[in-house]
Amino acid sequence: MPVVAFRDGEFSPLSEMTVGIETTALHYGTNVFEGIRAYWNEDIEELYVFRAQDHFKRLHASASIYGMSLPYTVDELCAITRDLLTRNEVREGVYIRPILFKSDASIVCWNEGLKDSFVIYDKPFKMFSGGLKCCVSLWRQVDGNAAPVRAKVGGMYAARALARHEALMLGYDEAIMLTSEGKVAEGTGENLFLIEDGKLIAPSAGEDLLAGITRASVIELASELGMEVVERSVNRGELYVADELFMCGTGAEVTPVTAVDGRNVGDGEIGPLTTAMRELYLDVVHGRKDAHMKWLFPVYGRVQ
Repeated sequence: MPVVAFRDGEFSPLSEMTVGIETTALHYGTNVFEGIRAYWNEDIEELYVFRAQDHFKRLHASASIYGMSLPYTVDELCAITRDLLTRNEVREGVYIRPILFKSDASIVCWNEGLKDSFVIYDKPFKMFSGGLKCCVSLWRQVDGNAAPVRAKVGGMYAARALARHEALMLGYDEAIMLTSEGKVAEGTGENLFLIEDGKLIAPSAGEDLLAGITRASVIELASELGMEVVERSVNRGELYVADELFMCGTGAEVTPVTAVDGRNVGDGEIGPLTTAMRELYLDVVHGRKDAHMKWLFPVYGRVQ
């Protein structure tokens, strides 16, 4: 059975879904999107989509900010996702990509009446293991007065791509971006946390960053590990003296950072609180924590 995807009201093989070279979104990044993960629980043979409703609510918000029209409600988007995953008979962890984009051909970046198209598809996605070696990028985070950083917009990732390219060229795994004011913002596709004296410190959501859904989940889970959470401005130098660092996001999950700019974080090994948070997070997303089943959208309808 060919892998199928959903576009503008119907399912068809993913391989047949193409866009022309004149497509507006290809030229100008005029799209909004989400990254969503689904996790397979082998013990009960259930596939759980993590915080599906929250992701689709944010997709609606991003579309609204950019004046785009998403013709499906949050509940309808959840139902489409379930239908997609069951049609593809998914029984492994996958990454789900919904995207709303300007699909008409136009040489200008925006015209009234340009068509909005919606696509959603899934791809296998493996978990990352080990620790990241990061650098602080010379490229700064886009200022919130230049573009709305709260929206998850394709065009905004051009700056992030520059930072990640810089990091890889210099031999690092990932980049950490600063705001225009020189405060710590986030990674190129992840939020960042520091651990100092047992406290979980997060760069403030007011620091021109995309306050992610995984970030919000980690903040809520911190209390289960007895950790106080502090959201505030973070200076670059604090990255070098933190006890532990980790990044989080849909793709990254909870990923340790073991070095920044060639300096070890702590002793250069993955720290105990980061390990505990990662283990707790993975238990939650796989449906092994009853207290957080509200975050999970079951695909096959089985219950524990």
